Amino acid sequence: MNFPSLNNIEKVNVRQFQQDLLHWYKEEKRDLPWRKDQDPYKVWVSEIMLQQTRVDTVIPYFENFIKQFPTIEALAKADEDQVLKAWEGLGYYSRVRNLQAAVREVHEQYGGKVPDTKEKISSLKGVGPYTSGAILSIAYGVPEPAVDGNVMRVLSRILSIWEDIAKASSRKIFEEAVRQLISREDPSSFNQALMELGALICTPSSPSCLLCPVREHCCAFQEGTIHELPVKTKKKTMRHVHLAAAVVKTEKDEVIIQKRPSEGLLANLWEFPNTELSGMGSPKVELELFLRQVYGLEVQLDSEPFAKIQHVFSHLTWDIDVYGGTVSIADLKRENSRLVKAEEVERYAFSVSHQKIWKKARQK
Repeated sequence: MNFPSLNNIEKVNVRQFQQDLLHWYKEEKRDLPWRKDQDPYKVWVSEIMLQQTRVDTVIPYFENFIKQFPTIEALAKADEDQVLKAWEGLGYYSRVRNLQAAVREVHEQYGGKVPDTKEKISSLKGVGPYTSGAILSIAYGVPEPAVDGNVMRVLSRILSIWEDIAKASSRKIFEEAVRQLISREDPSSFNQALMELGALICTPSSPSCLLCPVREHCCAFQEGTIHELPVKTKKKTMRHVHLAAAVVKTEKDEVIIQKRPSEGLLANLWEFPNTELSGMGSPKVELELFLRQVYGLEVQLDSEPFAKIQHVFSHLTWDIDVYGGTVSIADLKRENSRLVKAEEVERYAFSVSHQKIWKKARQK
């Protein structure tokens, strides 16, 4: 397939580009726990964690996750609540649910060995073109492209590609660029080097061009267009949702928690009772009505919220008013809700916003 956007690739001395990039990577690469070996399972876990998440944040999560689930078999057989608890705070929880589902398939269908062909690995749940390319190249040495945001930013500058990287159709262009540039001798290091270059040198707003090992190959550096590339359209307007949540305790120091639905945002995580506010009445009155209708509880909430929590997702913002309240008898009629001892609350996997709610409640 011919891509006019890749015309500048003819100007690149590919062999020299590979050598310059790989030499820099081997000298400067960060010492990261998933780089200690090329275990496909560990590469897989790290790549899923690194989606939408900073490296510094991922490191302790990765180490704890591998300690709890050191093998394909261990994760395949683990209880979902335990897996969600290990992921608690990383966000984008569908990632780990898909990971466990795919790992179970590997355990059952492939004898616990991560597939080493694009066809098989791409059929696993949650494994898209980037993840499959990363596992195949990093763990198995297959010269497959692994194109993420870092790679698109680097190559848009090096090859002066003016396609909008926010459009899904642009990925094919960058994948073809990698296919033409990748080192056949060391695709593992090559792909990691491109990612590392984007993370450390060719950053979004203030690239360190004078430290760049492939500056001599970069069209944008030569043309003075570094700050205009990559082209990326802005995201859609953020939606704001106003919620009210209740930390309801019994005389036995038990707390009401509920499990979210198995599909959708933050699926299967635990939370405190909450409702989206209509704005037709006071948050306190709306929340009391919700607790009466949904839980069958007559709860007298505090007159004022003890906390106001804001949590920002990629597409939406939650503003949560949090009220305290007590009940003498709690015969819960809502499915997937339960009473737990206050000291046991932290055993359950909560979303970040509800972890903050509990922290505030403990400080009351």
